[in-house]
Amino acid sequence: MAEAGSPSELPLDPCSVAVFAPSPVVTITVEAGAESEPDIHLHAGGQGFWVARMAARLGAKVSLCAPLGGESGTVLGSLLAVEGISVLSVQTEGANGAYIHDRRSGRREVVAETSSPSLTRHELDDLYGLTLAAGLESDVVLITGTRSPGILSAEVFQRLCRDLRTNGRLVAADLSGEPLVGALRGGVDFLKVSDEDLVLDGRLRTREPQATANVGRELSEEGAASVLVSRSAEPAILLTDDRELRVDGPHFEPVDEHGAGDSLFAGIGVGMGDGLPVEVAVKLGVAAGALNVARHGLGTGHLREITSLSHQVRIDPLQSGSSDSDAAPAASTAF
Repeated sequence: MAEAGSPSELPLDPCSVAVFAPSPVVTITVEAGAESEPDIHLHAGGQGFWVARMAARLGAKVSLCAPLGGESGTVLGSLLAVEGISVLSVQTEGANGAYIHDRRSGRREVVAETSSPSLTRHELDDLYGLTLAAGLESDVVLITGTRSPGILSAEVFQRLCRDLRTNGRLVAADLSGEPLVGALRGGVDFLKVSDEDLVLDGRLRTREPQATANVGRELSEEGAASVLVSRSAEPAILLTDDRELRVDGPHFEPVDEHGAGDSLFAGIGVGMGDGLPVEVAVKLGVAAGALNVARHGLGTGHLREITSLSHQVRIDPLQSGSSDSDAAPAASTAF
């Protein structure tokens, strides 16, 4: 029998999820083909889209709030239309970003890449209003960041988080840098952040578990009700209800580590929207992230597999002085 409140007991009625996705991109990936010719894959991409796609795979009703513009925006509109998500878009003057990656060597090699432009004042107003409306009709709102700094100010993230929570919405964020600062000022119900980003932001100097927990506690004090710090292949650190916990999931030989953190975040968001306790939602997210590395598609996986794997996720108290050597050996899994 499944434990009470476990992911295998998700409600029959799917939750509704709004995803704020300010930087969707067109992705072109070159893979080694079975014959002499390569396989070329054209997809929608970007953090917000990968989060939305995984949320939809987990059964949620997903609204993706995003700017679309230029030739790449036209292509994105067509690609998004077949993903089983509701696309709420704002037309922009600038074109969406795009990238070409070559994976024939087994590694991702960047061939070419363009970034999305900053939004004009009117475009930003339209995207903000669209997201507010979608968010107020959803069970949970997932806030994702931009691919390049400077596209949106920290103040936008602050206002958006504050306005949504003031009106009774659950808000989860997966951010770094200035957008993270803004979201914390506005307040979030759940924050997912990687230790790599915390190092880049100058908040974290060592990946030692207790040091990471201390930084997570600081983030909680700045405005996040619960915090999960992912640590690549090492156990994540969860801070919730004044508890410091270590989260360790199943580990698989990675096919592609990209997108694991987005799948993790999406799983947590869907769990929250379905009313699961934080720890159970985290188990669902960790399972989604772990499975993603064993697949070629970013933000992919199936509900049955993920809920089954969630029972392999362990959450234990983070004891003072504990080390990662207590966890099971793992292949590299970037969350």
